[in-house]
Amino acid sequence: MDLPAVVQQPPMMKQLHDAAPGDDAGLLGQRIMAHARVLSAHTETAGMMTRTYLTAAHHGAAAQLSAWMQEAGMQVRRDAAGNVIGRYEGNVAGAPALITGSHFDTVRNGGIYDGNLGVLLPIASIAQWHAQGKRFDHAIEVIGFAEEEGVRFKATLLGSRAVAGTFDQRVLENQDAAGISMRAAIDGAGLGFSSTDIPAAAYRPEQVLGFVEVHIEQGPVLLDAGLALGVVTAISGASRFLIEISGVAGHAGTVPMALRQDAAMAAAEIGLYIERRCSGSAGLVGTVGQFDIPDGAANVVPGRARFSIDIRASDDAVRAAAVDDVLQAITGIAARRRVQAAIRKTHEAPGVPCAAWLQQRWEQAVRRCGFPLYHLPSGAGHDAMAMAAITDVAMLFVRCGNGGISHNPLETMSAQDAAAAAQVFSALVEHFEVSA
Repeated sequence: MDLPAVVQQPPMMKQLHDAAPGDDAGLLGQRIMAHARVLSAHTETAGMMTRTYLTAAHHGAAAQLSAWMQEAGMQVRRDAAGNVIGRYEGNVAGAPALITGSHFDTVRNGGIYDGNLGVLLPIASIAQWHAQGKRFDHAIEVIGFAEEEGVRFKATLLGSRAVAGTFDQRVLENQDAAGISMRAAIDGAGLGFSSTDIPAAAYRPEQVLGFVEVHIEQGPVLLDAGLALGVVTAISGASRFLIEISGVAGHAGTVPMALRQDAAMAAAEIGLYIERRCSGSAGLVGTVGQFDIPDGAANVVPGRARFSIDIRASDDAVRAAAVDDVLQAITGIAARRRVQAAIRKTHEAPGVPCAAWLQQRWEQAVRRCGFPLYHLPSGAGHDAMAMAAITDVAMLFVRCGNGGISHNPLETMSAQDAAAAAQVFSALVEHFEVSA
C-alpha cells in the first residue's frame, strides 16, 4: 500500500546521542518503519488501510507477525481469540513475563502505525537481543492483540479482554454487516480453537510482571511540545450515549418559528451545550460524532434527529459531573422546545491510572537515554485498559506527525522517533525491576 504523503514532518527532538544513521538505534528505527510498510499490505481494500477482525487481511497480518517473532527467537502461538503471542524466554524457563504489545486490527481507512507500532517495536528490539545472545531473568511476551477497534462486530478490546480474563461471552452473538456472528467467525477461523476455548486464553496474575504498551500519541500534544516521547499518566474513562429526539415534522414554509417542535435544532442546541460544558476543564472532552436527521428534506421541519455523545476524562469524577450536567441539559432543552428525548447509554468505561512504579520505570529509561521527560494523559482507549484487570500497566507515547492526525491515512511518524522509542523500551527491559 502506498504511504500517504507527509504534510508536516515532525520536528526532531534531538539526535540520538549524535549517532550516525548506520548505528544500532538508527537501524532499529528504520526496521520498524519498514516492517510497518510491509504489514500495511495486509488490507481488505487496496490503497487504504483497513484490517478488521478475522478477515483474510487480518490472518495475513497475523502470519507475518508470527514469522517476524520466530525470526526474533520467540516461541509463537495464537489463542482462541486470534491473538498472536511471541515469548522470548528468560534465563530460567517458565519465568514470569513482562508483557508488551498492542493491536494489529485497524479502523476503516486508518493509519499504519496505530496499534501496529506497539507490536513491531518490541519484535525489533528482541531480534536485536537474540542476535546478541542476550536474555534476562524474566521472560518477555509480545502480544499482537487481535481486535481492539471493534469495527467488524461493534465490540472493542476483544483480544486483550480474553488475555485478562474479562471477555464478555455475550458479544459472541454480535453480527457483522453480512450477518455473520462473531461466534461463527471464530469457530470457522481455522485457529485450532473454538469460541468455547476463549476462557482458556486468560493469563494467571502470577504469570505476569506487568504490562507496558508503546503507542503513537494519536494527538498533537507531543508534536506541539517538540518532543518525541511522553510517559502516560492515565487512560481516560469514557461515557457514550445515543440520543433520539422526537418532535413534529412540518412544512418549512408554513410553520411559524415560534410554533415549531424542531428535533434537529434541539439536537444542535444540545451539541453546542456539550461543547461549552467540556471546554472548561483540563482533560475533559465531549464529542458529537454522529448526527442524523432521518427522512430529512430541505423543505421539511425535522421531526426526528439522532446523534451520539462521547464524553471522556482521565478523572472519573470530572467525567461523571459533566455527564450529569449534559443529561440535565438534554432534559431541560427538550422540555423548553417541546420535544421528546430518548437517551440510551452505549458504553461506560472508567479511567485507568498507569501504575506509579511502572511509570517510574519508563521515566528511568527515558533519562538513561538522555531524552527530556514529559507526562501526558491518554484521551484514547488502549489495550492497556483491559490488561489493567490482571496486572499493573503503563504506556509510552510516541509523537505523531501531521498535526497529530490518527485513524486517518495521513497518520505518520518518523524513523528517528521510532528509534528513540525503541531505545527507551530497550532500556526499560534491560534494567527492569519489579516493584517491591
